[in-house]
Amino acid sequence: KMGNAESNAYQNHLSRFLPEEQSDIDGVFDTLSGSSGSAGAKTAKATKKMCPLLFLSLQAHTREPLPEQMTVRLYNGMKSIDLPGKSSGLSEQVAKEQFVIFMSNLLKGNADEKITIIMRMISKTEGPVKGKQIQEFTEDLITSVVHVLSYRKELKGWSLENTRDSVSGVKALAAQLLSELKLADGTKPVGPQLLETSFDPSVVEDWVYRVPQISVFLSVVIRQGLHVLHSLPDQTNDILNLVPRCKGMKGRGLVSLFDIPSIIYINSHLPAELQHKWQLLFSSRLHGESFSQLCGHIVNKGPCIVILRDLDGYLFGGFASHSWEVKPQFQGDNRCFLFSVFPSLAVYTYTGYNDHFMYLNHGQQTMPNGLGMGGQHGYFGLWIDSDYGKGHSKAKPRCTTYNSPQLSAKEDFTLDAMEVWAVGDIPESVAKGKKSILDVDPEAQALLEMAGKTRQSEGLREPIEEDEDEE
Repeated sequence: KMGNAESNAYQNHLSRFLPEEQSDIDGVFDTLSGSSGSAGAKTAKATKKMCPLLFLSLQAHTREPLPEQMTVRLYNGMKSIDLPGKSSGLSEQVAKEQFVIFMSNLLKGNADEKITIIMRMISKTEGPVKGKQIQEFTEDLITSVVHVLSYRKELKGWSLENTRDSVSGVKALAAQLLSELKLADGTKPVGPQLLETSFDPSVVEDWVYRVPQISVFLSVVIRQGLHVLHSLPDQTNDILNLVPRCKGMKGRGLVSLFDIPSIIYINSHLPAELQHKWQLLFSSRLHGESFSQLCGHIVNKGPCIVILRDLDGYLFGGFASHSWEVKPQFQGDNRCFLFSVFPSLAVYTYTGYNDHFMYLNHGQQTMPNGLGMGGQHGYFGLWIDSDYGKGHSKAKPRCTTYNSPQLSAKEDFTLDAMEVWAVGDIPESVAKGKKSILDVDPEAQALLEMAGKTRQSEGLREPIEEDEDEE
C-alpha cells in the first residue's frame, strides 16, 4: 500500500493536470511500461501503480521521434526524482509516481522545480556541472526540437530540405543561449573559459529562469517526443508560435538562407502579433538581382524581415516594423532590430540614441539611394546600395541606432543572395488589390523610367499566395 506522504505528493502533482490530461499521461505511461491489459482486469489497478518503466521501452517508444542521447537524458531526469521511502537514485526503473512528478515539474513547474531534473539531465552525478556539459545538453535539446518537429510534421511548411543546414544553426543558437550563463558574482565566462567553468545548481537555475527557450524546448521534446498532451489545447502561446507558418516556398525548389534554429530565435524577438506567419516576398534567386525588383516586391507589404548573405558567407539582416515606403526620410519605430545568423546568432535592438530605424530610397539625385537600417547616411548598420550587389555594414565600434557590431565579413561587402519575408498578415489593402508599388505609384514608375531602369516586374508578377495548403 502506498505511504500517505507518497500519495499526497503524487496527488498534488497529478492535480496540476486537467482530467483529460491525466488520462493522457496514464495512457502514455501504460504504453511505455507495457502494463496495459496485462494480468487481467482485476489486478489492472495494482499493475498500473507497480509496473515500472524500463529504459528499453522508453528507447523503443522514442527511437524515431527523438535522438538517442535525448532519450537517455529524459530517462535520467525521470530516475532522479526521489520518492519517500524509496532508496534514491539507484534503481534502474522509473515508477509511475516518478513519471507523473517529472511531467508535472517540467511542464507545469517553476524554475526551482525544474532545476533538479535539468541538472540530472545535464549530468548523471550530483554537484556542479561544467560549461561543456551544459553546452552538450543545450545542443542536444535544440537538435531534438528540430528533429521531433520535423518527424511529427509540425514545421508548418518549413522543412529540412527548404532551409539551410541546421547543424551550424544548432551550435549558433546553443552558443547564444549559453552567453546568458552568469556566475554568482555576475561575470559571464566566454569561449574556452566557459566550457571549463563549473556552475552550481543555483546558477543553472537562474539561467533556466532567465532563458525561457530552455523550458519551451523541453516542453516540445516531452510533448512531441513522448506524444503526451500534444493534441490537447495548449494554454501557452510560446509553443504555438515557436515556428511561424511558412508561405511562398512551396514548389519553388528554393532553399532559404535561414535554418530552423535561427527561424525559431528571430521569430521569438518579433512582436507577438507577427509571430504566426512568414511569407516570402522577394528572393534574389527567384526574382533576379535588381533593386527595382526588390522595391516592387517589398513596398507596402507590412512588417518584413530582410536577410542577406555576403560573398564571405556571413548571414545577417534586419526586422522592419513598418511597411517599406520609397521616400527620402527615415521610417519605422523602436521595434525594428538588426540581427546576425552566421557566424554567430544574435539580435541587436534599439538603443534610444536616434530614430534612424529604416530607410528606402530610389531614383533621387540629392539623397542616397538604397535600403538601409540604423546609423546614418554613409554609415549604416546595414546598407544595400541601389546599384544592386554592393553594400556596407559600418559600426565603429557599434551602430548608434542598434548597438550592433559590423555584421558583414568586410565593412564594404558584395551581396551573394537576399530574401525578404513579410511577417504576420499582409495588409488588407494589399491582399485585396494585389497591386505592385509600380501600379499604385505612377511617380515611382516614372522615376524608374527616367533612371533608365525597365520595369522588370512586367509580366513576372505573381499572385500573393494566401493560405496555400500546408505539407
